[in-house]
Amino acid sequence: MSLTGTAFLYTLIVLSVVALVLPLALWSRLRGPRIARAAARVLMVLFAQGTAVGLVFAVVNNQNNLYDNWADLLGTGNHVEQAANLGADGTGGISLTRLPRVEQHFTKATGPGMHGVRVTQLKGRVSGVNAEVYVWLPPQYGTPAYRHHKFPVVELLSGYPGSAKAWFGSLHAVNQLRPLMREGRVAPFILVAPRMNLLAGVDTGCANITGTVNADTWLSVDVPKMVTDNFRAQAGPAGWAVAGYSAGGHCATKLAVAHPDRYRAAVSMSGYNDPIAEHNSLATETPALRRANNPYLLLREARTPPAIALYQSGQPGDGYEAGTGLEQIAKAPTTVHVVYIPKSAGGHNMALWQPQVVPVFRWLTEEMGLLHGRAGTTPHARSSAGSTPAELASGTASRAGAVRKP
Repeated sequence: MSLTGTAFLYTLIVLSVVALVLPLALWSRLRGPRIARAAARVLMVLFAQGTAVGLVFAVVNNQNNLYDNWADLLGTGNHVEQAANLGADGTGGISLTRLPRVEQHFTKATGPGMHGVRVTQLKGRVSGVNAEVYVWLPPQYGTPAYRHHKFPVVELLSGYPGSAKAWFGSLHAVNQLRPLMREGRVAPFILVAPRMNLLAGVDTGCANITGTVNADTWLSVDVPKMVTDNFRAQAGPAGWAVAGYSAGGHCATKLAVAHPDRYRAAVSMSGYNDPIAEHNSLATETPALRRANNPYLLLREARTPPAIALYQSGQPGDGYEAGTGLEQIAKAPTTVHVVYIPKSAGGHNMALWQPQVVPVFRWLTEEMGLLHGRAGTTPHARSSAGSTPAELASGTASRAGAVRKP
């Protein structure tokens, strides 16, 4: 029985009702020795508590897309076949342009918010990761007018724990963006959501760790290669962005700062810079690994400021300071747009991030030069170190409950 399926949820509902009715019907009717009656009553109470906890967990899990399956929940899943030493650039010296094209088999994805989403099992040829990737194509993709058009791509990253389905299910990305893409108010992006939880019980921190996991290469090399092999997608960096929330926001920023040759823009909602903010992160195993996966340090120490645009949103103590830190050290052509979310907007959860989806994609549309068909242009150098980035003319940040802190 699927962890996220309706059968499991309905079973828990029925069991919860039974657990409530049983003590009402049998509590005073039990017969036998006192110890036997006491034991039966304790079991009924435990059964009621257990089913109630299980039902609440199932509802919360389905709403927030935390665990996809039993293996994720029980910590028995492992999606890493090998983790070779791939060097500083994460390619292992492999010429990616010479890798032969591989045609993937896609099937219809199932679950809330997954209408039009397809899924494939990708065996990363460079990273050694074998995991699922979800892809959604914009409304224009199948129309005759766009049959020769190559589309920009946004790679969507979940938090930890988290499911690759979360952007489509909990955040309702497709439902929010499809009408805006049809109206031309948001660029027609291909949305790609790869599995982030690759090892049982730990957050990879999007790091390459020889002998353990090559999560960085999985996200920044294997997944983009699969997309460009199988769809009319623009090549990186001009046509690629990466966006995430929580641990996924940290990863998005880190990937863009570390690989400006692969990504033009990154979005972090309630993310952080220092990997130690996630206590289960493998990127904190050694001081060197921790430094190598801190986008603040990477940006500060970069010999040449990368030509990337960063969107950083957060509340005080939950992402805002990380964004202002990056803004203070950024030098042109790097741009940093920081959005302050008041505490009154909610906590560190999907309810906070869901209203930010539309403002984020409008920002991406503008920053990647995709307005009025200007696809592939470089981002504007609108804000550099210490400057105040202009709010979007459409006012979308304020509609998400976000304001620029004075």
